[in-house]
Amino acid sequence: MRSASEQTDGPGGAGGGTEAGVAGGAAAGRPEPEGHAYPDHWEADVVLRDGGTARIRPITADDADRLVSFYEQVSDESKYYRFFAPYPRLSAKDVHRFTHHDFVDRVGLAATVGGEFIATVRYDRINDLGRPASFPADEAEVAFLVQDAHQGRGVASALLEHIAAVARERGIRRFAAEVLPANTKMIKVFTDAGYTQKRSFEDGSVRLHLDLEPTDRSLAVQRAREQRAEARSVQRLLAPRSVAVVGAGRTPGGVGRTVLRNVLAGGFTGQVYAVNPALGADAEAELDGVPAFPSVAAIGAPVDLAVVAVPAERVPEVVADCGEHGVRGLVVLSAGYAESGGAEGRERQRALVRQARSYGMRIIGPNAFGIIDTAEDVRLNASLAPELPAAGRIGLFTQSGAIGVALLARLHRRGAGLSSFISAGNRADVSGNDVLQHWYDDPATDVVLLYLESLGNPRKFARLARRTAAVKPVVVVKGARHSGSAPPGHRVPVSRIPHATVSALLRQAGVIRVDTVTELVDAGVLLAGQPLPAGPRVAILGNSESLGLLAYDACLTEGLRPQRPLDLTTGATPADFRDALAAALADDSCDAVVVTAIPWVGIEGTTEVLAASLREAVAGGGAAGAAKPVVVVHVEMGGLAEALSAATSTRPAPARPRRTAAPAPPETRQAQDAQSAQDTQSAQQARDTRAAQDAPPPQGPRAAQDAPALQGAPAEQGAPEVADQAAAPVRNIPAYPAAERAVRALAEAVRYAQWRRQAADPGRVPEYDSIDEAGAAALIDRVLGERGAGQESRGVTLTADETAELLGRYGIALRPTLPAPGPDAAVAAAARLGYPVALKTTAPHLRHRPDLGGVRLDLATEQQLRTAFAELTEALGKPEELQPVVQAMAPRGVDTVIRAAIDPAVGAVLSFGLSGAASELLGDTAHRLVPATDRDAAELVRSIRTAPLLFGWRGSAPVDTPALEELLLRVSRLVDDHPEIVSVALEPAVVAPSGVSVLGAAVRLAPPAPTTDLGPRRLPSY
Repeated sequence: MRSASEQTDGPGGAGGGTEAGVAGGAAAGRPEPEGHAYPDHWEADVVLRDGGTARIRPITADDADRLVSFYEQVSDESKYYRFFAPYPRLSAKDVHRFTHHDFVDRVGLAATVGGEFIATVRYDRINDLGRPASFPADEAEVAFLVQDAHQGRGVASALLEHIAAVARERGIRRFAAEVLPANTKMIKVFTDAGYTQKRSFEDGSVRLHLDLEPTDRSLAVQRAREQRAEARSVQRLLAPRSVAVVGAGRTPGGVGRTVLRNVLAGGFTGQVYAVNPALGADAEAELDGVPAFPSVAAIGAPVDLAVVAVPAERVPEVVADCGEHGVRGLVVLSAGYAESGGAEGRERQRALVRQARSYGMRIIGPNAFGIIDTAEDVRLNASLAPELPAAGRIGLFTQSGAIGVALLARLHRRGAGLSSFISAGNRADVSGNDVLQHWYDDPATDVVLLYLESLGNPRKFARLARRTAAVKPVVVVKGARHSGSAPPGHRVPVSRIPHATVSALLRQAGVIRVDTVTELVDAGVLLAGQPLPAGPRVAILGNSESLGLLAYDACLTEGLRPQRPLDLTTGATPADFRDALAAALADDSCDAVVVTAIPWVGIEGTTEVLAASLREAVAGGGAAGAAKPVVVVHVEMGGLAEALSAATSTRPAPARPRRTAAPAPPETRQAQDAQSAQDTQSAQQARDTRAAQDAPPPQGPRAAQDAPALQGAPAEQGAPEVADQAAAPVRNIPAYPAAERAVRALAEAVRYAQWRRQAADPGRVPEYDSIDEAGAAALIDRVLGERGAGQESRGVTLTADETAELLGRYGIALRPTLPAPGPDAAVAAAARLGYPVALKTTAPHLRHRPDLGGVRLDLATEQQLRTAFAELTEALGKPEELQPVVQAMAPRGVDTVIRAAIDPAVGAVLSFGLSGAASELLGDTAHRLVPATDRDAAELVRSIRTAPLLFGWRGSAPVDTPALEELLLRVSRLVDDHPEIVSVALEPAVVAPSGVSVLGAAVRLAPPAPTTDLGPRRLPSY
C-alpha cells in the first residue's frame, strides 16, 4: 500500500532494510506548521550492536546536503526495498519532503557518525483510510533506510526504539509498515522488537501493524540488546588488536612513555605504536623498539585503542586525529577536566565526550589510571601499574587511581589473579554500569569487585547488579559516603534518601556491600577461590583454643551458627590438621570450615607443609569437600597465605575465543565488522531471548547448590569434557591474619548464597480485584489540573478527603475522622462515629508526637471527651492552633509506619518500620524497591530489628502480619501505577491481632519526572 503523498509525488511502496528500509507515508506539499520547537530531548547517543556509538537526532531543513550524500551511498537494492521501484536519486521535492517536519504529525530521525547520516527513519500520521492526518488520529506509517556499510550493526533496532518513543509522546499508538517479502531483515527488525503486532499479505507486500504500548517482552528485548551492545563496547576496549600510545615522548619517565613500556612489558599480543607530534616525519623513528609516528593518521594501519597522555588542551586535536582514522576507543589519562572543580574543566570534559561520541568512540576517563586484560591472547597493561597482574577470576573496577593501585597490590599479595581491571577516573563515559554489562557473561570472570565513589544511574546499577549477582558475586565498597556530595568530575543525580537506604536497596539486589577496601579484598579472595556455603553452620578447628574461641565469637556476631571449636592442641602436626579438615568436610552437620593456626615452637619449615596438608585435605574431600568453603586464620605465620595461594599463579585460565587478529586494511575494516555482526545475528537473537528474561548466561560460574561449578572456570560451550578430574588445579584457600576478618568474609558469602537461593523465586506482584486504577488516575489528573500549575518542585499535598478517596481506590481504608474545632463539635463527632473515640491534635508541630500529650484514647463517654478537650487546650494551646479531630478507636495493636517515596536517583522506594522512636531515633527501617513482590513484603516485615514485637514478643499476642503485608503491597501498587505520586505516608498503621487500621495518611503529587532507566536506550547526555 502506498500513502497518498507517495502516490502523487514519488515512487510507492516501502521496504528497506535493516536494513535497507521500509516504506511509509509522507505528507508532501503541506506547509510547515508553526509553533513546534525543535525537540532537543529527542537527541541521544546510543551504543550499537558492535560496540560503536551513534547519535540519534531529529532531521531538520539544514540536513538537505547530508541526506543527499547519505542516499548516494545506499545501494540500488536497498533503494528498491525502500521504494518498491528503482530510484537512483532523490529529487529536490523528495529532499524537501524528507527534511521538513512539524515534529508532531511528521517526524524524521537520523543516526549519525562523524556528523554524517548512516540511517534514517520517519513516520507520517495517517487516518483509517491511510491518508495524511493530524491529531487525534493515532496511527502512523513508518519508513527506514540504513546505509549498506552500516547494516548488521543494530541501527534500525535502535531507531525503532526511539521513533516509537517519539510517536507515543505525540499521541500515536500504532505503526503501520509495508515491506517486500524478500526484505526479511527488515521484517525481522519488527518481529523481534517485542511489540504486539499483526501481519497480513496484501498486493504482493507484507503489511505490518505494531501496537506501540511497551510490553514485558519489548522491554526485555530492549534490555538484552542494551547488554549486548554495552558489553561489546567494553570488550573492544579491553581486547584491542592494536594500540597507539599518544604522548609517548623520547624522555623516560613521562606518563605516556611509562604506559608504553608497561604495554610492552606486559607482553601485549597485538601491534603497538608510539605517537608524538615532536617525533616529526622521520619514517625510521622508534621508541622502545616499536614504530613511532607524529600522528595516528601517519600510522597507515588500523588502530583499535588509543591511550592518550597529552596535556588537556591538546586532547581535542588527538581525538579528532583518532576519530577521523577509525580508532574504536580511547583511554584518556590526561588530567585537567571536571576533577579540578571549575566550570572550565567541566565544560572541557563535556566537549571531550561529545567529540569522541561524534566519531563513534567510547572513552575511559579522563583522569584515568588505565585498563588491564590478563587473557593469554591479549595480555594488555595499558595502565600506570608497573606489572601485569597474574591471570585469575576477579574483575576489578575502580573510580580512583590511588585506590586501584592499593587494590592491585593487596590482591597480588593475597595470590588472587585478575581477569581484567578498569580504573575509570572521572568516568565521563564508560562507567561501572557498562563494565557490569561486560562481566555479566564474561566467561573469564567469576567475581566482580567495584570501588565506587558515585553512582551515575543508581536505578540502572541496581538492575544490572541484580542480574549479574544471580550468576556471580558482585562486591561493592562505596567511597565518599559521608561527604555529602559526589567527587569533582562525577555527574550524578541528586538523591534525597540516606546512604544507608541506598546500601539496603543494593543488598536487596544481591550486592555484597562492604565498608572498606580491606573487606573488599577479603571477600573477593574467598569468593574467587571457594564454593558458596550451603548454609550458616560453621566448623572450627585448629591448634589454639583461644584463637578458636575468637572465631566462635565472631561467627555468633555475624549471625552464623558455629559448632564448638575442635582444639587439636599445640602439639598438632600438619597431618593432624589434614585429617581434622577432611573429617569436617565430610561431616554433613556443617556448611563451612574455619581453620585456625599458630606457629609451632622451635620447628622450621612447617608453614609450607601445613599449606600442602590443607590443600591435600580439600582436594581429597570429594564432592562433600568441594561443596564447602574453607578459610584459614593464622597468627604470625609468615608465608602461610602465599603458600596456600601458590596454586593461583599456575591455575590455568579458561579458554576464551582468541580476540586478536592480523590488522585489516583500513578500507575493509568497517565492512568486516558489519559482516561479522550479520553472521552472528541469529545467535544474538537467541541471547536476546535469554537475557530478556534476566536468565543466567549458559556459562554462569556459580550455583550455591552446584559445588563443582564453584571450583573453577565454567566450561566453554562445545568444549570437550575434562577426562582426568584429578588433574584439575587445587582451589585457592584464603588466609586471614584475624578471625574477625575471615568470619566476616565468610558471613558475606553465606548471606549472598542465601540470596542466590531466594532469587530463584523472587515472588510475584499480586493482583487485587478491589483496585480502581482508572478512578485513581482521574482523581490525580483533576488535582494536578486544578492546583498543580507551577508546583513541579514543591508538589501538591492532597486534602484529607482527597487522600481518603485516593487510598480508597486501592482498597486502603482510613479510620473515620471528623474535625473538632470546639467541645460541642467534638461531642457531635463522637455521636456520629460511636464511642469509644480518640481525641488528637493535627497541628504539624504536634503530629505523630504522642510524647507531647496531644492524644487522648479510649474516651467512652461525653464527659470524658469534654474533659480531655479542656485538658488539651489548657496544656497545648487554643483549638485553632491545635486543629483537634475525633477519630473512632481502633483495636489495640502495634503502631507501624509505611512510607513510599520517589527518589530521583533510585526511583520509588517502599519503607516500613515501627512508629515512633524505633524508626525515627534508631533508624530501624527496612526498604524495598517498587514494585514490591509478596516475598519483598514478607521480608520487609521481618527484617527490622524490632520485628519480634509483631510476632508475640514476651507473651504478647502476635499481630495480623498477612494483613500488614497486603497493605504494603497495595501501597506499592499505588505508587508504581501512578508516577505522579511522589510520596505516601501511612502513620500510624495499627496492626492488631486481626486486621490493620490506618489512622493517618498524607499524599503528595507532582508531575512525573523523566526516569533514567526506562524508555529507549541512550547513553548519559552531555
